[in-house]
Amino acid sequence: MTEPLAGAKWRVIRVFPRHTSATPTDDYAFIGDPPLAIPKDASEARVSCAFTWDLPRAEELVRSWSRFGLPVTLGGPALGEPGGEFVPGMYLREGYTITSRGCPNHCWFCAVWQREDGLRELPIRDGWHVLDDNLLACSEDHIHAVFAMLKRQPKSAVFTGGFEAALLRPWHVDLLTGIRLRRLYCAYDTPDDLEPLIVAGQMLTEAGITLTTRKPCCYVLIGYPDDTLDAAEARLRQTLDVGFVPFAMLWRDDQRKVREQCWRNLQRSWCRPAAIFAPKCEYQPALFADVTP
Repeated sequence: MTEPLAGAKWRVIRVFPRHTSATPTDDYAFIGDPPLAIPKDASEARVSCAFTWDLPRAEELVRSWSRFGLPVTLGGPALGEPGGEFVPGMYLREGYTITSRGCPNHCWFCAVWQREDGLRELPIRDGWHVLDDNLLACSEDHIHAVFAMLKRQPKSAVFTGGFEAALLRPWHVDLLTGIRLRRLYCAYDTPDDLEPLIVAGQMLTEAGITLTTRKPCCYVLIGYPDDTLDAAEARLRQTLDVGFVPFAMLWRDDQRKVREQCWRNLQRSWCRPAAIFAPKCEYQPALFADVTP
């Protein structure tokens, strides 16, 4: 599908199954079923589905939006489609940007490498909320260009897409200290991620990007086959110990189902910094203590 040029007035209606913090807010973006009237100059409608569990709802939306006589298509990451060139404001609201797609790793639980054809660097568009799959896997020139772009943004940078701890180098940390940084995320998905996470935590802490600032965060995968509640909570506490705010990410099977309700309960306990750092919480992280697997 041909994308309109960045900055052009949207004439393409984009429909989303649910609202998120990244959903566009312009007059051509809609959540759910169509209203009584739509923009008269709309040329087509695209239902965009990011999550596989929303696919049944997205298919319903294709049918409901077809009553206006516009061409209606269904697409998005949930269908396993590789992403194209990033167009600001099209499927993500102002401030979000994607400067690369794909990842060189082949993690068993991740769909990115199956969807994207390797790692592709894209033209860099302005934004402060970076959603790259694996920015640190990009070339040094590209990473420097991304940080140069971030320096001119009106808001502090957020790296939600994730920093691969094993790829973090001192020069990356120097770039981080040269911008206004709100938050970055690493990942602790498997046991072999722990040692690189320890090293990354030490580098960030020495540079002043510390746990007390709540800037270094880490996604922690829990609830996968053969995982146990005790082992999962131990990894979450290890994440705190090495200098990161943990965010529990709950694994789901091919039908997007969770093993038992107790896993949802554990996730809720470890996905809100306000709860993790509540005064009543007796747990105090001991940075770089003995956190061997």
